[in-house]
Amino acid sequence: MLIIDTLDITPELLGLVAEIDEFKGAWKALGTLAPERLSALRRIASIESIGSSTRIEGSRLSDSEVERLLANLSIRSFATRDEQEVAGYAQTMEQIFQSWEYIPLTENHIRQLHRDVLRHSDKDERHRGNYKSSPNNVAAFDENGQQIGIVFETAAPFDTPRLMRELVEWTNAALETRSLHPLLVMGIFTVTFLAIHPFQDGNGRLSRILTSLLLLRSGYAYAPYSSLESVIENSKEGYYLALRQTQATIRTDAPDWKPWLLFFLRALHQQMKRLEKKVEREHLVLAALPELSLRILEHAREHGRVTLKEMVILTGASRNTLKDHFRKLVEIRHLTMQGQGRGVWYRIG
Repeated sequence: MLIIDTLDITPELLGLVAEIDEFKGAWKALGTLAPERLSALRRIASIESIGSSTRIEGSRLSDSEVERLLANLSIRSFATRDEQEVAGYAQTMEQIFQSWEYIPLTENHIRQLHRDVLRHSDKDERHRGNYKSSPNNVAAFDENGQQIGIVFETAAPFDTPRLMRELVEWTNAALETRSLHPLLVMGIFTVTFLAIHPFQDGNGRLSRILTSLLLLRSGYAYAPYSSLESVIENSKEGYYLALRQTQATIRTDAPDWKPWLLFFLRALHQQMKRLEKKVEREHLVLAALPELSLRILEHAREHGRVTLKEMVILTGASRNTLKDHFRKLVEIRHLTMQGQGRGVWYRIG
């Protein structure tokens, strides 16, 4: 069972929790953007999250390549392992965003989500959705791909079902009784899940999917609009160091949760601050827009699209003046240009 008695709640931990919760409470006021702007923020965050989470595990696809792949997800045929991993992560993350209310934290759902994350991965077909059957210790490799040592010994396959059952039971009980703050519970769940490493592959990606699920189920409704995965990718050395420092003590009588919880809460705090800045910028940009630009946006919202010709007729403004307004709205990502030549039209975001 998890030993939480040794958890040292420092002033920094308390301060990070307080700021994140303050933003959580203010999100309804901060999130008063038009639905299409919120959709645009979520789309950008999703691309960043999918790209970052798969790159942490070795994928080489850039965000622009991820965006192109997402535009063609319906093809259901992916040429490389990187594409398979991106497609699986994207579809599972969208499933979480759409249906989190109906996905409680259970072992069955964890296995189902693992199956979903790896749904397109040919290499993982035999074991996806099943706990590991052979050891999967975290190893270090040299530049030639030769193993040079074990970084961390994960749980034995024999112990994995029991440890996962205990972890899920503890997490649900702690969240229900609020014996610990939900953010601390999520942090402890994540580092323990990764210490168990319950599946043969895909544990890192699944841990980030489960973090999003727990955030949404605990009322952190802003989570889809800012990428936590991107924050982690930009702090990858700190991520692995914090994991190793806590995981080295996790099976002792005095686990040191502090290194990981500090990293985890700092990452959540940075995710929050990024979104706070984006929302403030959206409000400032909208407040500073000229009347003619606002009229263009209003028409696009009402009709789903807008053309230069329509706005010439509606406003009486010159084509050159309107072209300038359209160009600036595209630059600040309030409009996206579609089509070519005389068939050009614009949509929101």
